[in-house]
Amino acid sequence: MDSDGTQDARGTHANPVPRPAGPPEVPPRPTTAPGVPPRPDGAAFLTWLRAPRPDALPGVWRFGHRPRPEEEPELIPARQLISGAVIAFLVGWLIWSLLWNGYLGGWWLLPLYAMIPDSWVQPHSFASVVVVYAYYVLIALVIMIGVGRLGRWSEIWRRYGPPAWSRATAPHAERPPVPEQDPAEWPQLRAAGAVDAAERLATEARAGLMRDVDHARIVRAWQGVRSGRHSLAAFTGAVLSDGAAACLHPSGERDLPARIARHDLLTGQVRLGTTADDPRNPYAYRGAGLGLGTDLLGTSLLAVGPAGSGKTGTVVQPLAESLCLQALAGRAAVVVVGAAGAGLGPVDSYDVVVRVGNPESVYDLDLYGGTGDPDEAAAVLAEALVGDLADPHPGSDSRRSTTVLAQLLGPFRAVHGRFPSVPELRQLLDGAPGPLDALRTALQGSGQESLLRELDARERQLGHPGDVAPVLADRVALLDRPAFAGFFDTSGQSKPFSLKALDHPVRVRIDLPERGHADASRMLARLVLAQFTASVAVREDRSLFACLVLDDATGVVTPEAVRGIQRLRSGNAGVVVTLRTLDDVPRPLRGPLLGATGCRMALSGLTPWDGQDFAEVWGKEWTEARDVTDRQIIAETPAGKALHVLRRVITGKAPTQRAVTVRQVERERWSASELAHAVPPGHAVLSLTNVKGEHAPPLLVDLRG
Repeated sequence: MDSDGTQDARGTHANPVPRPAGPPEVPPRPTTAPGVPPRPDGAAFLTWLRAPRPDALPGVWRFGHRPRPEEEPELIPARQLISGAVIAFLVGWLIWSLLWNGYLGGWWLLPLYAMIPDSWVQPHSFASVVVVYAYYVLIALVIMIGVGRLGRWSEIWRRYGPPAWSRATAPHAERPPVPEQDPAEWPQLRAAGAVDAAERLATEARAGLMRDVDHARIVRAWQGVRSGRHSLAAFTGAVLSDGAAACLHPSGERDLPARIARHDLLTGQVRLGTTADDPRNPYAYRGAGLGLGTDLLGTSLLAVGPAGSGKTGTVVQPLAESLCLQALAGRAAVVVVGAAGAGLGPVDSYDVVVRVGNPESVYDLDLYGGTGDPDEAAAVLAEALVGDLADPHPGSDSRRSTTVLAQLLGPFRAVHGRFPSVPELRQLLDGAPGPLDALRTALQGSGQESLLRELDARERQLGHPGDVAPVLADRVALLDRPAFAGFFDTSGQSKPFSLKALDHPVRVRIDLPERGHADASRMLARLVLAQFTASVAVREDRSLFACLVLDDATGVVTPEAVRGIQRLRSGNAGVVVTLRTLDDVPRPLRGPLLGATGCRMALSGLTPWDGQDFAEVWGKEWTEARDVTDRQIIAETPAGKALHVLRRVITGKAPTQRAVTVRQVERERWSASELAHAVPPGHAVLSLTNVKGEHAPPLLVDLRG
């Protein structure tokens, strides 16, 4: 069975690593990056599994989270609190002294006289003494409670008394859950009648043979059983046979070779940092961990920051690692695109590694996206070739380029049974008479009159001033280079990877030859993005989250790309896009791009011009403004003047009277100047929106915490 509980029937494109014949033994524990807590395996697995994960606001790291109130409680300074408590005690002591010594009269003794019988007065009996002193204690307690409330003694007790000592010293001990609610006992399987499978999994968990990836993978397979896609008998048989290694990923891997970030596969989150304890952050978020999951990535993420701000190391790499773990658990399919040597994770973390321009690359990239429809292939290829040359207005398109390519791809596929290679496509776009005549000769007499009309229309347009074929040929020439001679093969001799494989939990990394071939790299990045948005829209199984991580999207954002990103949320897919600056995006597309992505991140070092775009999309909010005015006090009497002189000698300042004006004003959540100059190094301002529409305001986040 594969990771979703079905028999593995994937082809070459989606199953590049063969599955081992038998159930694998528990491999040695993979390494963990320095400073990262160890992954939950062995004895730590049960502690991780039973840890509290309360419901929290979007973006809050839920593992061990303790919710805070929405509003910040009014915190009295310690000096003021203690002085007020002492003064209240002295006032209570004074009141008791005045009552005891009779300075306030004897009215407070009238209830006592009413309760004591006359027979108790003379002589004084033991009962009368007890009642009298009990009454005195009652009055003292009433005074103490009153002055205690005024002096906030309870707040002092909570801050500095035994409750504070116990919180600081005693570890937080959680009660062990009852067997019916213990996730390590798999109660959902027991309730469905799979008691033997649940007992096998519980035994392996207690023995330390289960990891967080194993648990997530088996839960995913069980969800397939609950949805009716797979049979309970097949699931139970796999669990009884392989235990914690059941329903393996087709690669046979149960974990990544190394981790650099903290992951919680029970909630699907990866921790990126800590929300700063800053007044600009909502109180409920301050000091909480920042965790991103597929519910947030489903609205897509845009991160903007200059080189060295931490986009790759603190954002792209942890997210790619998290999605690879989700793929091993059968929950996601991920494609990571970046320059060769950009640090996108080790090769062993991926099933497919496409090194474009590297002769040692095992896998090739399918130029046509694995489709057999000439019109679909022409649309995707036109977006890759000249999408950046289209009118950047959001309503524009590259329909003319698509038509030109379709006029050539359709006849060529009808004749040869495949799409043209890069050199053949270049010759067709250049209008060379030999290839066009050969196509015409092969089509004549075949009964495909529509394709002949397409070819005739292409020949009539050759040489016209408005013909876009020369531009397309120039762009194809960027791929018709000696460095790419062994790539984009259409004869079936290579192993091309197609994004049609996103129906399966596959892990893909595509290294682009940015050095020396920058224009070709941008064109290939546009190709991958266009194929991704086209493929996820026609997937059969949309329960599998698909994500494209695009490191450095310079020259990739086009009108069609923005429209494609807007459609991803409904297909349970998303993209992670990073930019050095928004100047790499045409001005008319910056607003639509920020509107199409639900999660927006501005890293430190942003320019004021980029900050202005973020400030506009984040909008304004009502806030309380306090205006403080100090007015000098003028003394009119000799005694007042003498007092003012004495006060000036003591304090060194003239006597003033302070006036405070409070008013509600509408201000930007984060201004362009604050984004450019007030974000510390290693920090970022991040706004979040999940697929349900819940959102978090812009948060200042420490990406190193």
